[in-house]
Amino acid sequence: MTQKDIIVNKIKNGLILENISDFNAKHIFECGQCFRWIKEDDDSYTGVAYNRVINVRSDYENKKVIISNTDIEDFNNIWFDYFDLDRDYGSIKKKLSLDPTLKKAIKYGEGIRILKQQPWEILISFIISANNRIPMISKSVNLLSELYGQAIFYNGKKYYSFPTAKQLCKAELKDIERCRAGFRCKYINKAVNMLNDGEINLKDIRNMEIDEARAELMKIPGVGIKVADCILLFSMQKYDAYPVDVWVKRVTEYFYLECDTKLSDIHDFAQKRFGNLAGFAQEYLFYYARELKIGKS
Repeated sequence: MTQKDIIVNKIKNGLILENISDFNAKHIFECGQCFRWIKEDDDSYTGVAYNRVINVRSDYENKKVIISNTDIEDFNNIWFDYFDLDRDYGSIKKKLSLDPTLKKAIKYGEGIRILKQQPWEILISFIISANNRIPMISKSVNLLSELYGQAIFYNGKKYYSFPTAKQLCKAELKDIERCRAGFRCKYINKAVNMLNDGEINLKDIRNMEIDEARAELMKIPGVGIKVADCILLFSMQKYDAYPVDVWVKRVTEYFYLECDTKLSDIHDFAQKRFGNLAGFAQEYLFYYARELKIGKS
């Protein structure tokens, strides 16, 4: 699918996109890659990204997506890339479906797309994610945004942009602790200082090969291999990354390996089995495992 394939029509305060393949809002926003999207009563999703608030509703069977509170300029400059609409997910799914387990997982989460998110926001969000549950991660990310981001109004509600490192630079640890991220707050504070002091450069890291990029990210306190791989996959387009959280560990061991397999062996397996599509495989398996509680005793 290319930009030319998509039919874009203006509607009141938004756009309707037609001929959109492989796009299911629930699958996209509930597969563990983002924390700022809220499911509404009508099954649409409202979220904050790139200092904007939009509402997204998808009709998978009819290949339609409605994006409210946007225009064609923002669609072309932001949302087309954000939703990874130039990628042929049909081809990816066809290749991965040669694996019998993934064939089932893909059928369950067939509308997943990996979002192209902003590295700084993903760095902080996944530092917060360490040993944490998604509802609590979302709460802390939203509190941090409310404390230090810019207010954005939509449909009578107030939302907040994710704060930049510069906006956070004057915040002391006791201030950051108001976002209720517990022990992770000191890591947020350190990451802010490292970025503002030039100790890390996310643009440079993005241009590195995956192993070098991972090593650089892991120099940041609070960034272990799982968090680093999430940053690489969800914001730096390193699609051979295979983040291993509790669900991915369970599902990989349940279908492919023995229990208590070493993390390094899981990564080696994923690289050999899925290659440069490992990140896509990870998302399908994560969604499948979490939704069906696979491997949970």
